[in-house]
Amino acid sequence: MNLLLDTHVVLWWLDDDPALGARAREAIADPDNTVYLSVVVVWEIRIKQALGKLDVPEDFASVLADQPFVDLPVTVHHAHAIARLPAVHRDPFDRMLVAQAMCEGFHLVSRDSRIPQYGVPVLEG
Repeated sequence: MNLLLDTHVVLWWLDDDPALGARAREAIADPDNTVYLSVVVVWEIRIKQALGKLDVPEDFASVLADQPFVDLPVTVHHAHAIARLPAVHRDPFDRMLVAQAMCEGFHLVSRDSRIPQYGVPVLEG
């Protein structure tokens, strides 16, 4: 299974936070699954860090590089797909993650209750 992680899921995974559900944790750790990290997630984390809303380690780039994640860039195709999304969510980061998951056929790992309304496959985080 191909998994795309929502921002809160990445943070919970890195912190070994019990908020991350057992099913999601097992799926992320399963070597038979490919786990994708969108540039959108890193962008959101770095913006929150710059605004003083989130603390991340000084070596955060290295921390991410040590994870079994595959980088997922934002493509023009992903950006155009946003135009087809219903107005369920106002958060531009979440909307892009939904568009990426749809375009790529990935399961989005998220605890956000609005995400399933898009019809994208969701694995609850």
